[in-house]
Amino acid sequence: MKRHALRRSCVLFAGAVILALFTTPATAKTWRFTYSVFFPASHAQAKAAQAWANEVETQSDGRIKITVFPGGTLTNAKNCYDGVTGGISDIGMSVFAYNRGRFPVMEACDLPMGYPDGLTASRVVNAYHRATAPKELEKVKVLYLHAHGPGLLHTKKPVASLADLKGMKIRSTGLSAKVVEALGAVPVAMPQGSTYEALQKGVVEGTFGPVEVLKGWRQAEVVSSTTLCGAVGYTTTMYVVMNKRKWNALPDDLKAVMEETSTRWVDVHGKAWDDSDTLGMDASLERGNRTVPLSADENAAWKEAVRPVVTDYISRASKKGMDGAALVETLKRLMAGQTLASGS
Repeated sequence: MKRHALRRSCVLFAGAVILALFTTPATAKTWRFTYSVFFPASHAQAKAAQAWANEVETQSDGRIKITVFPGGTLTNAKNCYDGVTGGISDIGMSVFAYNRGRFPVMEACDLPMGYPDGLTASRVVNAYHRATAPKELEKVKVLYLHAHGPGLLHTKKPVASLADLKGMKIRSTGLSAKVVEALGAVPVAMPQGSTYEALQKGVVEGTFGPVEVLKGWRQAEVVSSTTLCGAVGYTTTMYVVMNKRKWNALPDDLKAVMEETSTRWVDVHGKAWDDSDTLGMDASLERGNRTVPLSADENAAWKEAVRPVVTDYISRASKKGMDGAALVETLKRLMAGQTLASGS
């Protein structure tokens, strides 16, 4: 009897061990990912990226752990996308415009549409991506996008007219270079990380960018004036993408966690852009810098001057077999809807 009980206990114990061997790895597995962010660690957008990584870990009950590498330390801004597809990083945040011509559908988002703020711009570019589902992004999993508030002109000397701007060397990137050219200035392509030194050394005389650059990239120290040219306010669209193979390997419940968190973080980034714009303007004015409003006539002249940038995009898109006019109309429709929804 005792021998039978002992044998039964051994069988039960062995069964428990086998069950543990087959179930423990699935429930205990931790998914670890690297995240390359081109913003410096002190920047509000890098902080938002870190907060997203923390939230994903929390919502996944610790099953997903993401290590953020800010400041382009893992891959620089221009190579971030290829770094994700090539497996150097699992996730990456950078700017579509740093790879000019590679993302023609998404390029439309950066046109000078007169974006009122970063929250609106961030919502619009995500809605546009969903509406167009561009094939140019099929090699990655797009987690979400975000975009800054209106790109304005920041210069070493005041600019109140197209005549003042004519011939000035202005830092720009992507479609903003075409905006600069249309306004009669000379575009000089470079990423934000190089702009401070270029302004300091006189390589450029100004820069187009959101107001946040005055503090986030310390550019208030090397300019003296911001021209309030919101009528030509463009944005720069930023991506957060994930290696497709790593994404496909995730179980469905963890995919849902990442997607739900990413959806919420569109507004987190948009609001962070707007808060940063406020802080940037405050920092600039505290240094004694000034703002220069455009007269009604100048405002109309600037808006008319950049109109060819939009028509040029439509033409170039059409040559690539895309319906450029339809893409621009989609963008306008989405933007009008967001503006009405926000009461702007």
